[in-house]
Amino acid sequence: MSKKRLKRRKIKENLFNKRRLIILNEDTFEETFSLKLTLMNVFVVATLGAIIITIITTFVIAFTPLREFIPGYYSSKLKKDAMGLALKSDSLSRALKKNEAYIQSIQKVLTGELEYAKFNKDSILSAADEVPSQADLSASKQELELREQVAKEEKNPLPTSPKGRRQDTKK
Repeated sequence: MSKKRLKRRKIKENLFNKRRLIILNEDTFEETFSLKLTLMNVFVVATLGAIIITIITTFVIAFTPLREFIPGYYSSKLKKDAMGLALKSDSLSRALKKNEAYIQSIQKVLTGELEYAKFNKDSILSAADEVPSQADLSASKQELELREQVAKEEKNPLPTSPKGRRQDTKK
């Protein structure tokens, strides 16, 4: 027989030879527990145990609030709270700007830089409001050309290959 066959045969014998696991009481040498095992049985049980523990851990994390401790995952409640706080801080910053403009105007009146007759709360508050800039929202020439090109491509889709990929006809 070749050396490879001998090695395989020896490995097979070691995997399937029965061995006995005995647990003894050290003081009395009384046999407490005895079990007949093979290396293959131990390997199979250990593998199945690892798979089962992995599955249980995955389900516990996926279907309990523990998943919120995973980096990158946020609960919907947390997202709602963040959005509400962002809106609240935005409105508070606007109110703060209005109050600061009003206080500055009052200081001007008290120091004599502005006459009381010209002092009007509504005009001060309206001046403190931010006016959105009027941007040019008309389409540029390049954008119009791109829109035309996309519209043409939507009307005449490229043929697909049998594998489902598009074939470029302009090569």
